[in-house]
Amino acid sequence: MPDPAHVAIIMDGNGRWAGERGLERTAGHAAGEHALFDTVEGAVEQGLDWLTVYAFSTENWSRSPQEVEFLMEFNDSLLVRRRDEVDELGVHVHFIGDWDDERVPDRVRKRMKETEELTASNTTMGLVFAFNYGGRHELVRAVKRIAAAGLDADSIDVDVISAHLDLPEMPDPDLIIRTSGEQRLSNFLLWQSAYSELVFSDVLWPDFDRAELARCIDEYSTRKRRFGKAE
Repeated sequence: MPDPAHVAIIMDGNGRWAGERGLERTAGHAAGEHALFDTVEGAVEQGLDWLTVYAFSTENWSRSPQEVEFLMEFNDSLLVRRRDEVDELGVHVHFIGDWDDERVPDRVRKRMKETEELTASNTTMGLVFAFNYGGRHELVRAVKRIAAAGLDADSIDVDVISAHLDLPEMPDPDLIIRTSGEQRLSNFLLWQSAYSELVFSDVLWPDFDRAELARCIDEYSTRKRRFGKAE
């Protein structure tokens, strides 16, 4: 089977990684930064066209105020510290999710916009951060956009819905990886994952790297994608 063009990752296990070391959960999030950027570099080496990562879900607001505040600050500083590095790799950064949520600090929205603008002309790979994202919420936004466009119900089909998602130009992921051994999608890319292959890695996210990415892609290469058709 051809190599995947688009890999999406549910980065899971930061809290467990920290707990195993007697550290605060926030230490796991901080440790995940190296894993993320080693994986980005590995994705470029693998020749991926797109890499999407689940950075902050709509459900993550239910975590402790201290952890949420850390994650907002961490994502803000990460964009400042790493965006030039990503730009030098020729990576075009995108964000999907609810930017209008008043709980998202203005400074974070500003950093996201700046990063998108800085990397807009890059063509090596698309890197998508799913931030304040939930698959069901994205579908609600798509339905609202369709309603606002005044389209007749008979004209709405799969292509119309896809065209009104947060990032219509993003292709469906060929492969979705979830780390830490958990085996569920957790509201991630529900529309786009209809025929994605799933690989569940036991590696906790802070220990994930380009080698584990390559292993997951190797596992994907053994699959046969039938898209509902007979053998």
